[in-house]
Amino acid sequence: MTGDVLASVTGGVARLSLNRPGTLHALTLDMVQAMTRALLAWARDPAVRGVMIDHAPAPDGDPKRSRGFCAGGDIAFLRASALGDGGVSGRRFFHDEYQLNHQMFTYPKPVVAFMDGITMGGGVGISQPARFRVATENTRLAMPETGIGLFPDVGGGWYLSRLSGRLGQYLALTGARLDGAECLWAGLATHYLPSSALAAAKDRIAGGEDIELVLAALSVAPPPARIADHAEAIVRLFAADRLEDILSALAADGSDWAAATRATLASKSPQTCKVALRQLADSLTLPNFAANMAMEYRIASRVLTRPDFAEGVRAVIIDKDNAPRWTPATPEGVIDALIDSIFAALPAGEEWTPL
Repeated sequence: MTGDVLASVTGGVARLSLNRPGTLHALTLDMVQAMTRALLAWARDPAVRGVMIDHAPAPDGDPKRSRGFCAGGDIAFLRASALGDGGVSGRRFFHDEYQLNHQMFTYPKPVVAFMDGITMGGGVGISQPARFRVATENTRLAMPETGIGLFPDVGGGWYLSRLSGRLGQYLALTGARLDGAECLWAGLATHYLPSSALAAAKDRIAGGEDIELVLAALSVAPPPARIADHAEAIVRLFAADRLEDILSALAADGSDWAAATRATLASKSPQTCKVALRQLADSLTLPNFAANMAMEYRIASRVLTRPDFAEGVRAVIIDKDNAPRWTPATPEGVIDALIDSIFAALPAGEEWTPL
């Protein structure tokens, strides 16, 4: 087991703790594969009755480094793959990560994920499949991929498309961050606990108590969900599956919120925005989560090496100028043929399949 993932079993409950605090526990291929191996073994072990997934605190106790459940995948590595090996190693990462996502989604034993901190991208992928998803006052959940030219993957097409009131489309396009109360309101969390109660919750679960009963006993009423104030506007202004129509609706609305939201969208990759809208619409037509992940792997295998991803990571992570130059630069420049090519089937033998 890699040192970046800590695995243990106590009292019949297995535990995976992400242990890469310097990067807010961003996932590497080694971490993905270590988690997969552990889950496979525990699924076959009759002594294991459930699994907890959380993050280990930073060794120096720095609260800023401790407050990251999982900030996503290692996007610097993925950019290096796109630029250095034609995306070969990056596609392998996506392939194995998506197998882990599906493995968790279909896991035969109850899983509880403690989203106590930043939960983005890959962190969403290893928390949303869990039967129990615990948010706290420290939770900050987002799918920010439109800002780096990728797309809301790791099952985002499935989860976001099935949220009520076009909230999924809003989150996919804007990359908006939800706090713990908003996650509970939206259905992205099943329970809201104060972070001070997490240690007791984990101890009681490991001690043999029923997961659902423990979480229910320690849950508290969250603060009001601020995003609820905009629920009606999101339904109305994000009703379309065409990016240009959403931008027009926001421009015509006249409210400060709509103007700010339109300005946010103007900074995002037009290609990614159009991919996300198609992805969420198509996901609703798919028979199961495996089909969704096969679709997302097709997308990932293409957008990884398109210009927007390397440029987006450059602007956000490498140079940190937050001034990406998107290609194409406008929504109108992202033609249907380009989107069709990103979603097209892969050659025989290259399609994604579950474990």
